[in-house]
Amino acid sequence: MTVYTTLENLKISLPPVAVPAAAYLPFVQTGHLVFLSGHIAKKDGQPWVGQLGKTMTTTEGQAAARAVAVDLLGTLQAALQANGQDLNSVKRVVKLMSLVNSTADYTEHHLVTNGASQLIGQIFGERGAHARSAFGVAQLPLGACVEIEMTVEVA
Repeated sequence: MTVYTTLENLKISLPPVAVPAAAYLPFVQTGHLVFLSGHIAKKDGQPWVGQLGKTMTTTEGQAAARAVAVDLLGTLQAALQANGQDLNSVKRVVKLMSLVNSTADYTEHHLVTNGASQLIGQIFGERGAHARSAFGVAQLPLGACVEIEMTVEVA
């Protein structure tokens, strides 16, 4: 089964790459590695604002992290298409780094990040098993609840 068949079965359509809001590139490829800049969670096209442990539950955070993963895949697809490839060219999702806007006493950052990790695993199977870091932070751009960056190895 191709990545695109899996996306279709999950009823996921990938968004176009977002225009950066500051002085950075949405992705950089060097050799066989593609580095995707941090993507903030969005809901209905707007920043998904909230703070875990104060205004959001872990379950809501997982949904936000899953939404970030969908946006990351849209950017990855654009990066690969620039080189005549597509998502089936992914050899391995190497690493996710997740920043969770949370209170000082919130301790479930890893569970929030599972929203992204589990979707990546569903889509890429064994190729989606990745290393990961999940951090709690005092604030994120535009008040977003989650920001995630991803590193991928391609053929």
